[in-house]
Amino acid sequence: MSTVRLENVDGIHVLHLGDDENRFSLDWLTAVEGAVDEVVASPAPLVTVGDGKQYSSGLDLAWVTEHMDEFASYAARVEALLARLLTLGVPTVAAVNGHAFAAGAMLALAHDWRVMRADRGFFCLPEVDINIPFTPGMAALIQAKTTVRAAHDAMTTGRRYGGPDAEAAGIVDATASEDRVLADALALVAPLAGKDPSTLGAIKATMYADAAAALTQEQR
Repeated sequence: MSTVRLENVDGIHVLHLGDDENRFSLDWLTAVEGAVDEVVASPAPLVTVGDGKQYSSGLDLAWVTEHMDEFASYAARVEALLARLLTLGVPTVAAVNGHAFAAGAMLALAHDWRVMRADRGFFCLPEVDINIPFTPGMAALIQAKTTVRAAHDAMTTGRRYGGPDAEAAGIVDATASEDRVLADALALVAPLAGKDPSTLGAIKATMYADAAAALTQEQR
């Protein structure tokens, strides 16, 4: 089972997403939501990272298959988490240590910046190949955080982007070796400590108002 934990590294929150596929199980969601609550209660920059070969493979499809009657509420919960990270009042960086697939890739996109491992792992939005259309909120998030061309190519082809290709497409902001992904993410966000959470949150809420509204509209 994936173990989610939050630690403090030199005044920066580091949220470890787990050491397996880090799928969005109900327990995983509860743990991550609780960790974000802690970040809000004690504002400081946030870095998220996986501890194994994957950053996150997204939705818990095995659970979804067995609980289709609960899918609407489950999807709404996932989208609420994405919206919350998108507008969080602290600087955020995803340290993409390995594969980031589907909703796991969207989780990375919900951060302010992304540092991805250069030599292994893929960023991929495979929905076109697994016959799961994007929700309006998820599409809005992807389009808000990437270029028009990158969004179109990633969403309509299911292409797997390695680190250098993802950086060239502007999907991630930097790449690093395996032993530098987390360190470089920390170095990127460290100078931004001390931003006023209310002000920063308000700025992000305005910048990404359409995406945040689309992610949360079904919950109103």
